[in-house]
Amino acid sequence: MKAPRRIVTGHNAAGQSVVAIDTVMTPTIEKPELGIAFFEVWNTAGCPATVDNGADPTAARGLQIEPPEQGSIIRFVDFGPKQAVAAGAPAMTREMAQAAFALVGSAHASTWKPGSPHPMMHRTESIDYGIVVHGEIVLVLDDGSRTHLKTGDVVVQRGTDHAWENPSETSPARMAFILLDGAFSPDVRKLIEKA
Repeated sequence: MKAPRRIVTGHNAAGQSVVAIDTVMTPTIEKPELGIAFFEVWNTAGCPATVDNGADPTAARGLQIEPPEQGSIIRFVDFGPKQAVAAGAPAMTREMAQAAFALVGSAHASTWKPGSPHPMMHRTESIDYGIVVHGEIVLVLDDGSRTHLKTGDVVVQRGTDHAWENPSETSPARMAFILLDGAFSPDVRKLIEKA
């Protein structure tokens, strides 16, 4: 699949709008054995976001699943076809799931436990907009439900325990994610603690 192209605008010394960055992205992290590649497009720290001509914030922050405090992230994630994931891999353990999330700076996000419907179950305290931009994806929730999504479908993820799976044996899939830092309401926090 073609890598995303990123165009970032800014202002020149005369106050005119200019293209500050125009590049074909390389993966921030790529793990063929897990069948994933992350492309961090941009992030903000704080709200309201600072609108400036500063440096690319994705280089300084490093990859983490969740957005900065009161901030946001936009990223693409590529999901390889099932056959691209390492054949004969051992059954997932909690330690393996945490190690996979540690690769992206968020071991604490893993919620996998024996009996989980998917080894990559995770949760963040954020509102996430997930848009399927290529291929098909299955949204797996901890109640065992599986929702099949196609190109153009959008998921609004409200801090729920979930995983993503590419159902295709041969075709990759790509999703665009916009994540906004959030805080669980007291009622939702109680429900999560009961689960």
